[in-house]
Amino acid sequence: MSVRDILSSENELTHMLGAQQAIVLSTRIRLARNLNDHPFPGWAKAAQRAKVTELCLGALNPMPKFRRAHEVRMEALPELERAALVERHLVSKELSGGKGGAALVSRDQTVSVMINEEDHLRVQVVKGGWHLRAAWHIAEQLDDALSSALPLAYSDRLGFLTACPTNVGTGLRASAMLHLPGLCLAGHMDKVARALGQDGLAVRGWLGEGSDAAGNVFQISNQQTLGLSEDTILRHLSGWVRNVVEQEENARLRLIESEGEKFLDRIARAFGTLRHARLLTSGESMANLSLLRLACDVGMLPEARRATVDRLMIEGQPAHVQLRAGTELDTEARDARRATTTRDTLADFPEPSAPKLS
Repeated sequence: MSVRDILSSENELTHMLGAQQAIVLSTRIRLARNLNDHPFPGWAKAAQRAKVTELCLGALNPMPKFRRAHEVRMEALPELERAALVERHLVSKELSGGKGGAALVSRDQTVSVMINEEDHLRVQVVKGGWHLRAAWHIAEQLDDALSSALPLAYSDRLGFLTACPTNVGTGLRASAMLHLPGLCLAGHMDKVARALGQDGLAVRGWLGEGSDAAGNVFQISNQQTLGLSEDTILRHLSGWVRNVVEQEENARLRLIESEGEKFLDRIARAFGTLRHARLLTSGESMANLSLLRLACDVGMLPEARRATVDRLMIEGQPAHVQLRAGTELDTEARDARRATTTRDTLADFPEPSAPKLS
């Protein structure tokens, strides 16, 4: 099956087959694991990386979660297809650009395992909405199965051994992707990010480390793994996510109350741009879709329309646009294609109404 088939198939994140939450777009659990007596990928030779790939795939393929899974080898993929997998959060930028990397993606795309990224294995579970414990339960089951099938590098004193010292211990990165237009429009996001950083949490953009917060979307994740239990990490993140969600809800309410007609005008302008623009850059698209998503959240548009907006945010990314077109496009052609798709998708959307404060 091709990457185009993977991206076009229905899944929890793009078609909201699971529960949806207005502010938390998705929850992710990632585990870093390595094989004992094998050099880390960054130091391994090509033959050693190839051996690790076959060992890992041999252990993963028989697992029930990976029945009829998608197996992809990075070096066999065109650059555009690798970029699209990164945009869909199925693989990392590091894996897509490295040598000897591979990934196994479950049929529903909620679970993916990257092989020969920074570590031999990066197990990733992503759930739509806020489902931290459910995602952890799946990851824990996979980790137990891997421990039974492969000799994992583990120290009684340090825990799981990883290529990067910051992952030593549990090897766990837990994160939530949040849509925070209220805090951004109110000018409070920098203060929130500083508070999170001071308490050991990282705040990153739409595509993770080094990326911008396109569409007012931020990833919040733990930074420390050594010396902390999995439960401690999950409880710490969970407490902060609840706190940030509450702050975002309050920021939205204050904006609606203080801006009045200006708030409705802000949404209407975004809606008008998306409905009529002939060219839409990726950044402009994300910024306006963020406001349209906010409109769904506060009752200005039907809540059921939120899933459509979410899908446009994902499928409007550069590689997705070009894959849908079936060819590489220059910037202007890409912007025109994005605008056409957006206009067609939003053609039957009703006009935004006044927000509902209840």
